Amino acid sequence: MALREGAFWLRSALTSRLARTTARRRLSVPGHASPGAAAGGVCESGDHALYTAEHLAMRESLRKIIDQEINPHVDKWEEEGMFPAHKIFKVLGNAGFLGVSKPVEYGGLGLDFSYSLAVAEELGNIDCGGIPMAIGVQSDMATPALARFGSDELKKEFLQPSIAGDLVACLGVSEVGAGSDVASIKTKAVRDGDEYVITGGKMWTTSGAQADWMCLLANTSEGLPHKNKSLICLPMNLPGVHVARKIDKIGMKSSDTAEVFFDDVRVPCKNVIGQEGMGFTYQMLQFQEERLWGVANILTMMERVIQETIGYTRQRKIFGLPVLYHQTVHFRLAELQTEVELLRALLHQATALYIRGNDVTKMASMAKLKAGRLARELGDSCLQYWGGMGFTSDVLVSRFYRDSRLMSIGAGADEVMLSIICKYMDTLPRK
Repeated sequence: MALREGAFWLRSALTSRLARTTARRRLSVPGHASPGAAAGGVCESGDHALYTAEHLAMRESLRKIIDQEINPHVDKWEEEGMFPAHKIFKVLGNAGFLGVSKPVEYGGLGLDFSYSLAVAEELGNIDCGGIPMAIGVQSDMATPALARFGSDELKKEFLQPSIAGDLVACLGVSEVGAGSDVASIKTKAVRDGDEYVITGGKMWTTSGAQADWMCLLANTSEGLPHKNKSLICLPMNLPGVHVARKIDKIGMKSSDTAEVFFDDVRVPCKNVIGQEGMGFTYQMLQFQEERLWGVANILTMMERVIQETIGYTRQRKIFGLPVLYHQTVHFRLAELQTEVELLRALLHQATALYIRGNDVTKMASMAKLKAGRLARELGDSCLQYWGGMGFTSDVLVSRFYRDSRLMSIGAGADEVMLSIICKYMDTLPRK
């Protein structure tokens, strides 16, 4: 029932302009609400500063899929170290959730990025961090450049089936010596007639053990490091593609993360996304959305951890009183909830500005920096109030504690975010 209802609402959005016109009419930067809007929001419900009734209906449909198709199996997938990506992506693809902001002609819904953000927030109701991360790679990390700059042929071969959930995608950017420093990657793609011959390897590749194709960043010339890279659609079943191992991680257990090597892999030159040599630029362009998506996804989980901690400390007693009744506990939880709300305000303002065409690189970097640090602070504080139970693997707070640590590393470490912010503040030392 959840799948049918989700598909009904999302697919109807393709033939109705209601979602688009309503979003354009109601969206505004927080603090500039339309007349009659309730304090603190601009949609008719008065509950949200960014989301309209259409956003909320989409989230409700997705929540039903999460509750019926995903959460009942999360514990099993965490133990196994992998979730069935093809099965889950097909469910999500059938309902339209893998191409919310992608072009309609390739199976997407053609909605603006605020709808992708709403999906990201709702995915935070999944009982782990690994599955939402893998979904985010599929919908908002491995495919944006292809959707924007790829040829019609490439979109039909790789984008359309990825949106439908028929293909699992992965992103091949990071390497052992090039994580946050994308410009220093070593993987090469050398022209040989109408083909590239690819050598090298990629590390920390989400969904790499299950993926059907990779959006690969490789050096296609010997030029300057910011102008010699290209993004290439690389089928993972080609001769010479070796998934060396599935990496064992301290968190994100249900999401497979692979080390991949390329041994003279031949791929047609027509598989280049957009222009040759523009890969670094294309990759940087999508970081705004990728970082905003990551912040949105972790917001919901942070709120869930706070609420579960309130419930547990209300019934757990120490020295004859519920733990929650101690001032240091309820004051601390109030502080953490305040920090979450401040982060949400920054995220939603950045998104409102972004969908109007503004450069929000600084704000997105600030939001990601804050999200990573707040997740560590919140996870540590709440786990402490669970006592010995928090040190087990049986509760959400312990899973969040280990999963959320990636937020300050992936998609640009905290130090990279600080450098970007300083660049926009013009405080970086002159060379």
